[in-house]
Amino acid sequence: MLTGCSKGGSDAGDNSKQDEQNAKRQQAAIKFGDAADSTGPAAPVPGAKPGGSMEVLQRDSYAHLDPAQIYVNDGMTIAQLIHRGLTGYKSTSDDGKQHEVVGDLATDSGTTTDGGKTWKYTLKDGIKFEDGTPITSKDVRQTFERLFAPFINQGPTYVQQWLADTSGTDYRKLLPDGPYKGKHLPDGVLSTPDDKTIVFHFKNPHPDLPYALAMAGYSVVSAKGDTKEKYDKTPVTTGPYKIQSFQSGKSMVLVKNPNWDPKTDPIRHQYVDRFNITFNQQFEASTKALLADSGPDQTGISFNNQVDAGNLSRVLRDPKLKSRTVSGYQSYVGQMNINLSKPEMKDIRVRRAIAYALPVTPFVRAYGGTDAMEVAGGLISPTVSGYDPSFDPYGKKKKPAGDPAKAHALLKEAGKLNMKLTFGYINTPEGQQYSTAMAAGLKKAGFNVQRQEIPAETFYDQVSKLNNPYDIFHTAWGADWPSASTVIPPLYDGRQIADGAAVYSQINDAHVNSEIDRINTITDPVKSAAEWEKLDKYLLTKVVNEVPTAYYKQTQIAGSKVGGLVFDDVIGGVDPRRLYIK
Repeated sequence: MLTGCSKGGSDAGDNSKQDEQNAKRQQAAIKFGDAADSTGPAAPVPGAKPGGSMEVLQRDSYAHLDPAQIYVNDGMTIAQLIHRGLTGYKSTSDDGKQHEVVGDLATDSGTTTDGGKTWKYTLKDGIKFEDGTPITSKDVRQTFERLFAPFINQGPTYVQQWLADTSGTDYRKLLPDGPYKGKHLPDGVLSTPDDKTIVFHFKNPHPDLPYALAMAGYSVVSAKGDTKEKYDKTPVTTGPYKIQSFQSGKSMVLVKNPNWDPKTDPIRHQYVDRFNITFNQQFEASTKALLADSGPDQTGISFNNQVDAGNLSRVLRDPKLKSRTVSGYQSYVGQMNINLSKPEMKDIRVRRAIAYALPVTPFVRAYGGTDAMEVAGGLISPTVSGYDPSFDPYGKKKKPAGDPAKAHALLKEAGKLNMKLTFGYINTPEGQQYSTAMAAGLKKAGFNVQRQEIPAETFYDQVSKLNNPYDIFHTAWGADWPSASTVIPPLYDGRQIADGAAVYSQINDAHVNSEIDRINTITDPVKSAAEWEKLDKYLLTKVVNEVPTAYYKQTQIAGSKVGGLVFDDVIGGVDPRRLYIK
């Protein structure tokens, strides 16, 4: 979820209209499929054939493989190959632009007869873990009960909060130790009357449950194979591939899972025999290797690396490379977090000074200019309903280089000229570049900026710690489905503040918390979208805990022998489930 860019490196030109159409398309609701839609196998990819090894060049190693701990982009992509959940997104077109939510391990996307308070799921026949163990409702119960255990602290929390009927971290009180001390969720909350049936019971309607269950974070975990913390490196997989080897920071090998049955899976394929994944491949290195298109790199790709800034314009404008590249709008919004737990950040004049001073041009330029990014005004992406293109409280669209004079005046008024500002940045070439230039912009306004590097692999683990040493740091967040209800509550609900939570700025504002509760009760999506946008404006003008930087786009390239190459709107990048070797 960490990429970046704005005006400065290249010009979008003719692509702007297409970007707008892509963004609007992604705002549309995705329908829930029935049993017929949920039947495998997945529709064949035109021209696909089985066999061969694919080389995968990745920048970041996987910090988490336990599905319950997966909530960042690279982890969610690999999860498409190794994990399955009750529901999932099925692509209904060969271009990655049309989808429906279907039953994955379940026979359909779920049935409710009371508006979303009660949801029933039935497991398919023939579904197994990689070790050959049948998947039963006992495993599904284990999957959801372990989410309440203290060591699960990185993944989504929607379903836990809905089951406990509470906001914030209070959901853990429902089952403080998870299932590990013999206690279980009562049948009035989660019932499993037989091996095939799972029923969720909520006190309030949650019509979005099929969307939530399609997230990687709710993929099914083996009750027999649950090793608690150790599961994070050696999960028992359910998808078409299993992990043959994993050396964190170095490499991973995925091979076919013989206990995956395509007849049960309407979503995935198993064309490639083996994925050889190599980590520590920076964007420039992976782009150059794939452009060269020689040797093993002819069957090479990156699941998450984008084309680097230096090559982006060339790649997009070379007709010979068109068949080997994919591009699209992502749902991510970049934002500079202001750590409200720090005493020196309590003065809103200081926070506003940061907001005015921060240049976003270096961020955009580092990733390839407006071919890779669009300068952001608010916290809601163009791909999410409720987006207001005219909202720009700190004038970043007009002045992406920042307004140091205005910021200096605010700092002077607060008596904080030359105050120390610790800037935590991701240790990648792009992070080095944009953080150096951003720091220079902040120094012009009167801040004494101290940059501190953070390893890319553990970046989100570090910045989500409550007592981290950083005053400001950049993250990006993508909507979990096309609603701001999956953006504002997880990022700005102060009752969720905890180690590992996504409330990176550690905001705890009473008005924001109460508005989250109120808006979450609005069932009309048009009305709720308007209210989320109002809250977005309150956050940026009255609280000032974030400075939006950019809305994300993504361009990726593959070797000439890679088939099935598509940019998938839901994944926000290459769809690994349909790849094959020509």
